Amino acid sequence: MNSPQEVPAFLHRAGQWFLHSGIQEPSGGVARYRFIAERRNARVSTEITGYAVSALLELHRRTGKPEYLQAAVHAGDLLCAAWNPEAQAMPFEWSPNGDLPEHHSYFFDNGIIIRGLVRLWRATSNRQYLDTAVLCGESMSRDFVSLHDIHPILELPSKHPLPRDARWSRSSDCHQLKSALGWLDLHDATGNALYRADFETALARALQTHSAFFDHEPSPHRVMDRLHAYGYFLEALLSQVHRPEARSALAAGIDGAAGHLRRVRSLFERSDVNAQLLRVRLWADALGAVPLNQDRAAEEAAWAAEYQMDDGGFNFGRRDGVLSNFSNPVSTAFCLQALCLWDDRQRGIATSDWRTLI
Repeated sequence: MNSPQEVPAFLHRAGQWFLHSGIQEPSGGVARYRFIAERRNARVSTEITGYAVSALLELHRRTGKPEYLQAAVHAGDLLCAAWNPEAQAMPFEWSPNGDLPEHHSYFFDNGIIIRGLVRLWRATSNRQYLDTAVLCGESMSRDFVSLHDIHPILELPSKHPLPRDARWSRSSDCHQLKSALGWLDLHDATGNALYRADFETALARALQTHSAFFDHEPSPHRVMDRLHAYGYFLEALLSQVHRPEARSALAAGIDGAAGHLRRVRSLFERSDVNAQLLRVRLWADALGAVPLNQDRAAEEAAWAAEYQMDDGGFNFGRRDGVLSNFSNPVSTAFCLQALCLWDDRQRGIATSDWRTLI
């Protein structure tokens, strides 16, 4: 944990954005993004609230300031309340009166929520967070896993799989492995071997299919979005570096992603992609899996840092050199963590446990 005088300025500013920008609403829920010019939020997302729990706990770990833990608890309480006991599912979005434009549950979202809630349970010893995480894990195993792969989205309350399309968020590909890390967290927390078995199945399929993730994608804009999703796969591989096949995929994946990023970033760049690749590089090096390419890591750190705005949040990205109108909690969380890891390395501080991955 850093003492207050050691907290980097960019980290303090990003933390203040989470606390004071309005991105976390009075309910505790966190909006998917904020419209910068209009100064208003998009809808509250359970997935993004789960990410915010992890980010706020990371801010608490690094600063020791209780307000970050308090905000994480407020977000965690919202997630527990959002669980739908009638449908036995975690909804995609939340509103105080239940009025929503669509009623879906996403496999990916459930895993992110689990990881935030398990970390919050460890920080507070409050059993409701683990209990809700278990409910999400059971739903992932019971409702989303098919004979062939994972259904990405279910309609509620029927739980019928939504038709898939070319968008990565509506497909069952290697990126789902990051969400499957939720099963690993539940295995560690409960000792239930079924969670470990579910993760192993997801890992085997991801390793078999990841090399084709960018095939037949002509649009540089969609390549950048796919890089974001592919970063999830690489992040999840950090948990498996003891396996030769995972180390090989990680090395090839880092190199391939770095090439794609440099090829398309002048047309469309996402700040979170820079941060994802930098985090993976630093943890892969610390774990002894893939040696760090110092020059490329320095570039990615500089590119990520460029997106921090005056209010401390991080902009989503640029299209044709023009900044987006979105201030993004995921971009802010990923960039603040990546830049903290980079700052740690520059100061000779040991790289933190990969399990703190937001």
